[in-house]
Amino acid sequence: MWGLMRLLLACLGGWGCMGRLAAPAWAWAVPRGASGPALLRTRRSWVWNQFFVIEEYAGPEPVLIGKLHSDVDRGEGRTKYLLTGEGAGTVFVIDEATGNIHVTKSLDREEKAQYVLLAQAVDRASNRPLEPPSEFIIKVQDINDNPPIFPLGPYHATVPEMSNVGTSVIQVTAHDADDPSYGNSAKLVYTVLDGLPFFSVDPQTGVVRTAIPNMDRETQEEFLVVIQAKDMGGHMGGLSGSTTVTVTLSDVNDNPPKFPQSLYQFSVVETAGPGTLVGRLRAQDPDLGANALMAYSILDGEGSEAFSISTDTQGRDGLLTVRKALDFETRRSYSFRVEATNTLIDPAYLRRGPFKDVASVHVAVQDAPEPPAFTQSAYHLAVPENKAPGTMVGQVSATDLDSPASPIRYSILPHSDLERCFSIEPEDGTIRTAVPLDREAHVWHNLTVLATELDSSAQASRVQVVIQTLDENDNAPQLAEPYDTFVCDSAAPGQLIQVIRALDRDEVGNSSRVSLQGPLGPDANFTVRDNRDGSASLLLPSRPAPPRQAPYLVPIELWDWGQPALSSTATVTVSMCRCRPDGSVASCRPEAQLSPTGLSTGALLAIVTCVGTLLAACVASPPALVVLFVALRRQKQEALMVLEEEDVRENIITYDDEGGGEEDTEAFDISALQNPDGAAPQAPGPPARRDVLPWARAPRQPRPPGPADVAQLLALRLREADDDPSVPPYDSVQVYGYEGRGSSCGSLSSLGSEAGGAPGPAEPLDDWGPLFRTLAELYGAKEPPTP
Repeated sequence: MWGLMRLLLACLGGWGCMGRLAAPAWAWAVPRGASGPALLRTRRSWVWNQFFVIEEYAGPEPVLIGKLHSDVDRGEGRTKYLLTGEGAGTVFVIDEATGNIHVTKSLDREEKAQYVLLAQAVDRASNRPLEPPSEFIIKVQDINDNPPIFPLGPYHATVPEMSNVGTSVIQVTAHDADDPSYGNSAKLVYTVLDGLPFFSVDPQTGVVRTAIPNMDRETQEEFLVVIQAKDMGGHMGGLSGSTTVTVTLSDVNDNPPKFPQSLYQFSVVETAGPGTLVGRLRAQDPDLGANALMAYSILDGEGSEAFSISTDTQGRDGLLTVRKALDFETRRSYSFRVEATNTLIDPAYLRRGPFKDVASVHVAVQDAPEPPAFTQSAYHLAVPENKAPGTMVGQVSATDLDSPASPIRYSILPHSDLERCFSIEPEDGTIRTAVPLDREAHVWHNLTVLATELDSSAQASRVQVVIQTLDENDNAPQLAEPYDTFVCDSAAPGQLIQVIRALDRDEVGNSSRVSLQGPLGPDANFTVRDNRDGSASLLLPSRPAPPRQAPYLVPIELWDWGQPALSSTATVTVSMCRCRPDGSVASCRPEAQLSPTGLSTGALLAIVTCVGTLLAACVASPPALVVLFVALRRQKQEALMVLEEEDVRENIITYDDEGGGEEDTEAFDISALQNPDGAAPQAPGPPARRDVLPWARAPRQPRPPGPADVAQLLALRLREADDDPSVPPYDSVQVYGYEGRGSSCGSLSSLGSEAGGAPGPAEPLDDWGPLFRTLAELYGAKEPPTP
């Protein structure tokens, strides 16, 4: 039996299956008369077929799978067969003498499908190749040893409920490791093992589909389907593998809402305010998520006036709340209908509608102790100001709804009337003034009145009472601010000096206008013009005010048009100032008033009268004339010595510092007065003109080093100032305040600098110009010779 199996494997291995293959062979020969070996082409022949070996075969001994034979082999035992390549010597072995090839272990086609080997015939004695090596292949023949597997299983899928038959759910795929090109080992067929009759599978593609219509999620939400894949085309003897598919039905809005009961009854106390929850209503909907969201509404107008209904945050319950205040004494119950409707409706399932439901609701109002109720929600009262205490302002009234005959006590909460301006009658709620009111202090008073039941102090209610203080004309008008203004001494008549505004603290409706009026008459220094809008313009009159040192005080009269009319008087201060050309104030001191633009007639008459009196006195008494002349002379000299800081004289330079003389070396640095450059020598020719600006500036010459003596140094500086026409100011009086003890230089004033010493050359008066022609003729003409 085993010998027959070996013979069968040998036949399957290739003996006589593929025919005889012949190939050229090479042999070594030495030609006659040649000195060395010559390579001759000879004919050789390998005898083998393409070899096959069945996988997974495990016999007790090596299995013969084929034989190698060469025509060179004469059966003398001189030929040896060699085998090299993949698996040679381990998986495959060869008999060196006969060329038989055996496989030594079980092979797996899924690990390696074929082996490439190299066969060669050599001389056994010398190992010399008898033929070139030749390559051949040993293939591992597949058997059905691998079942199908699902690499992605188990599967999960979702399909909408109520789907039509044949709706695709998911596709499953199995893999078979066997050779798909050899037999049916890898040919798969899919079937449903579990999940019928709800689902089916395509035998070839593995697509799972719905098998029945109208699968309802509310009946069964999840299905477990078992799919099998079998090779060998599904025939008997094939291997199989299976996987599971969990199919979940997704929800659709195929169920309308439904109230579990047709009548709902609630109760609420009458004191419940708007927004108080009365109860919850829920219509049942087996759908999920957005498909179960609902909206609620009240169908009857009777219920919608007193109550409102809304959906909670989850979108499932209806919240019934109070819409307006309830009153047990007025109405004790309400009946109405409530409708629940799905917010999202799928048109594909309208046939399963309508998607709404209606239920009846009955609400009973319960009686509760109530605080007093005021006749008004708020009170607005008014009272004139300045009325005597005890003046009636108004009255508030409240009633006990539970017992209208019960007495009520009224009071004002202290925090709402801190100044105790009002009082209230506890029995009837009459409000009166407690002090005189002033509208200018407080226009509005906000009171809180408390009404309390006498038999139950816990039952109390509050109300806001707003009292307006009415205005009376009790404040005289006044200026909006203190006015202190000025006017330029060169201002033209009629110029606007200041706009004066009035202020009346009374209400506009009581005194609609304030009038202003200034001094009247021809002697008025200023004019006040009423603008008829609560303001007035202060103007300079056509005849300007006479100059004076003190400011003018202009009286202003103000009055309103109220009942009764009130008036007051105010004063506006006006200063006469000296102004610059741009209109800005230069000085408002008394000396600025010494140059008025003109004199009034009264002032001229006064001056003429004084002059006439003085002349009469001088004629009567000659000594008086001498005294007057001396006084005027002295006043003139004193007027020349102007030392006020406010006086501006461009041609006077004043030095007020008094030095300590030559011996004072600490008060100043003597080196600061000494310039290393000396005075330049005086240019030849006549001295330069000093009454006109020179046409060209004389260039400065280097100065020799100055003397160490201060007196000589100052003398040099004095001569430079006298002879240099380019040094400003021109035609100025220069005062040098140096007076040292023991100084031999004398006075340093430039006015007397040329008094001592040798007189210089006389300057020709003819060069002084046409303005000094007369002076040149008087002083420069030579005296005629004496006869």
